[in-house]
Amino acid sequence: MLSRSASFGVAGTAGTAALTAASAPSPLYPVYRQLWDFSAFTLTAVFAVYVFALLAALLTVGSLSDHVGRRPVASAALVLLAIGMLLFVRADSAADLMLARIVQGLAVGAAASTTTAMIMDHAPAARRGSTVSGVVPTLGLSIGLVVSGALVEFAPHPRQLVFWLFAAGYVVIAALVWLTPGSARTSTTSLWQTLRPSAAVPPEVRPVFVALVPAMVATWALGGLYLSLGSSVLGAILGVRSHFVVGVALAAFFLAGVVGTLAASSLPARRRDGVAYGSLVVGVTATIAASVTGSLAPYVVGSVLAGFGFGAAFSFVVAGLGQAAPSDRRGEVFATMFIVSYLAFSLPALVAGLADEAFGLRPTVVAYGAVVIALAVLAWVAQTVRSRRAGGELDARATVHQEVRERRSVRR
Repeated sequence: MLSRSASFGVAGTAGTAALTAASAPSPLYPVYRQLWDFSAFTLTAVFAVYVFALLAALLTVGSLSDHVGRRPVASAALVLLAIGMLLFVRADSAADLMLARIVQGLAVGAAASTTTAMIMDHAPAARRGSTVSGVVPTLGLSIGLVVSGALVEFAPHPRQLVFWLFAAGYVVIAALVWLTPGSARTSTTSLWQTLRPSAAVPPEVRPVFVALVPAMVATWALGGLYLSLGSSVLGAILGVRSHFVVGVALAAFFLAGVVGTLAASSLPARRRDGVAYGSLVVGVTATIAASVTGSLAPYVVGSVLAGFGFGAAFSFVVAGLGQAAPSDRRGEVFATMFIVSYLAFSLPALVAGLADEAFGLRPTVVAYGAVVIALAVLAWVAQTVRSRRAGGELDARATVHQEVRERRSVRR
């Protein structure tokens, strides 16, 4: 049996590995479109069915690990991801891609909340657990993009090798998960109640959750744009022809998100909101301008700034919910968080695919970016209000404690 620190590492690795599935096919989308001649809407539909399957899994088995333990759910999800990779190897049509993405979505939906709860369970400290949980999505997406882009551009069998390698990796990590200490059953509900489609947040967590919804939507809507239409923007508007460069350019956004997540915890409390949401707004504005002018360098710089804001803002979400959620409802809370996040990840991207068909790619990107900026400003305001209320509550408690001490002193 692995130690607590080793189990923490395995949990983080499992969570990161699961998210590589979302981005691994992205550098290949232009290849698939050329081979099988399908439309931009079909492309975003291939992206969207993954998320709908993921949401179905979150609604049914998202909190299953609270009932049966983390290990069986996480291991089964990773094995299912390996099967999804093999379906990509055999794909020869858009319908095959959709089937592979559905299997991936079911697997990631089962893995996402479970591995997040595992990370929090095995973390040596709550703050470190929330930091790693915030890093995992962006790091996984980055690895998927860079590795896939490199193999597609430089390795033999470009449409198969990346999926063979990822499939093997998932099987190995699934085995390592079984070496971590098993978690005791924390849920008091029956198995049937657990598997019924549901999304819930405990009453004591709801005020925090509602305040964080704008941040979830703003960040993941932007991530959906990069993964669904990002490769098309780089190719059709910015003239990038190398699959590796496409992968690196898209990964720059998510790698910057890793940096943003790590940096957020070290920033002074009074500056965190401004740095996170300010970077998001400025970065998206820069990418819009670059898309209009067709300039690659400003687009990458804007992506890095937006990615930094993405990571920092989403770390606020994970930290806030991790602190507010009771341990016996943690899987359920994170499942609901991912439901909201992935709805924001998929639905705007699907609408963007329709808009691309009707109005063209460039106007679609501009309009999408403008909506993300508006959402980021709303999230900024909500986070500021929440921070001030929390500060006011702390001040009130400090005042009460001071009055109690003074009364005791007078009595003496």
